[in-house]
Amino acid sequence: MLQFAQSACNLLCRCLGITFVVWFTILFVIITVPAVLEVSLGIHRFYIRTLCRVFEWATLQIELSAKQKNRQFSKPHTKGILSKSKPLSVQENMQELRSSAHSRRSEPQFDMGDVIYFCRKGVESIIDDEVTKSFSAQELESWNLLTRSIRRFPHRGLRLTLLWGLGVLIRYGILLPLRVILAVTGIFLFVILSTSVGFLPNSKFFLGEKVHLMGYRFCVKSLTAFITYHNSENRPKNGSICVANHTTPLDVIILANDRCYSLVGQVHRGLLGLIQRAMVKSSPHIWFERAEVKDRHLVAKRLCDHAADKTKQPILIFPEGTCVNNTSVMMFKKGSFEIGCTIFPVAIKYDFRFGDAYWNSSKFGLVHHLLRIMSSWALVCSVWYLPPMNREEGEDAVQFAKRVKAALAAQAGLADLTW
Repeated sequence: MLQFAQSACNLLCRCLGITFVVWFTILFVIITVPAVLEVSLGIHRFYIRTLCRVFEWATLQIELSAKQKNRQFSKPHTKGILSKSKPLSVQENMQELRSSAHSRRSEPQFDMGDVIYFCRKGVESIIDDEVTKSFSAQELESWNLLTRSIRRFPHRGLRLTLLWGLGVLIRYGILLPLRVILAVTGIFLFVILSTSVGFLPNSKFFLGEKVHLMGYRFCVKSLTAFITYHNSENRPKNGSICVANHTTPLDVIILANDRCYSLVGQVHRGLLGLIQRAMVKSSPHIWFERAEVKDRHLVAKRLCDHAADKTKQPILIFPEGTCVNNTSVMMFKKGSFEIGCTIFPVAIKYDFRFGDAYWNSSKFGLVHHLLRIMSSWALVCSVWYLPPMNREEGEDAVQFAKRVKAALAAQAGLADLTW
């Protein structure tokens, strides 16, 4: 019996050892080498194309199921909070409201029940205004087989339900654990390598840039992100400021996957603080203490000094100051436009068919948000590099910020809001 237990233990150890070797071999061949050499094996592209075909088939199945039940399959006509049917005119709404009460009488010129219609429209306008809509999840026109969007598409057949169950097993049983392991491995390697580069006397920023790129690309792989960059000739250059619309904290990884930036932010503690200290040892980032952030002139001076050095990486700033749901662009704060250096606008547009990238910080914590992203199908987005812009003669910082915001919104097809 003891000999059998020892044999079983040895067999288990061998299996674990083989699994460990196979895992690191796959990690090195499929993840590490492409991340360092900046090459693609085409796996992500095939995966995204397959998902698109599955979503198209799912939409067709929902439409067929609705027809079999003699119900009309209607897509949402709003991207707001309230679920609305096809928009009607005021006269059509009035006729529909009066039809039940006055079906057998001639239609009156005025009815006390008309007040209900106007009250309802007023409350809807308050709840579903253009600003509030920018801070809620974007509506989908077709089901992407995710659990959190299942209630919007009630007409599902047996085959589609079984496919959804299979998708749950794939996302939570295979993709999520694999992505978490990749993320932890990437962060661990990044902290070790970045800290080690910081001890080198010369050329540490050159090596630090390579380490940063490898770390960001590890994170991109862990998110199964598929990014398309447009107009790379307008990529931000050293001694400038890069501004972009803000949807999620992962915007930093999306942009830094293509080139390194100097980040601006407050000093944190814990794991995030450890990563910040490792980053600043091998790259010129700007971290502020909380007391310094309150001093606007001190912050502006440090940004000016950094931007004036043509050997340093461009500063990445999100002038909105908060995350918006990627349907609009909110008002830009003027601080980053007062420095007087060249501004490189960058527009980011996410494809919500594969997962909701918007971070509603009032509803979800950062860890919860990251787990939602990692449990989605993928993170698909397009990035447009716009031509560099400078302040014109007689133009103040506010006008310059509005002009940059308008160009960014037009490129990404987002609503340009003045709020």
